[in-house]
Amino acid sequence: MIPHFKFRLRILITILLITALGFGSKYYSGVGSSWVNNSLAGLFYEIFWCLVISFINPRLNAVRIGSWVFIITSVLEFLQLWHPAFLQTIRSTFIGAALLGNSFTWLDFPYYLAGCTLGIMMIYYLKKYSM
Repeated sequence: MIPHFKFRLRILITILLITALGFGSKYYSGVGSSWVNNSLAGLFYEIFWCLVISFINPRLNAVRIGSWVFIITSVLEFLQLWHPAFLQTIRSTFIGAALLGNSFTWLDFPYYLAGCTLGIMMIYYLKKYSM
């Protein structure tokens, strides 16, 4: 069997599920929709990027992946304080707003940390049961 095939397949399936949950959280309109749309969605965003990077390079250490995802998304969060025209144009689209965000809040950071932690745990679990 191709090295890492089972792991990558399981990661891919998990990415598809997390993507559905992430987009679903952006469109959710029930009780607590503001929290789900604006805060909980960040958790899925972090998990998604951890899994994507692990899919691309399964040999990378999960903790290193999670740490870099947290650092990069934290930088992106701070970029939300900057409003040049080119970033505003990107943020005006759904994908641009989903990837870059559109408003800074310190309350996003615990969700980023939790998402990266869950992403690390998922990578370890998927590696353990795929190799």
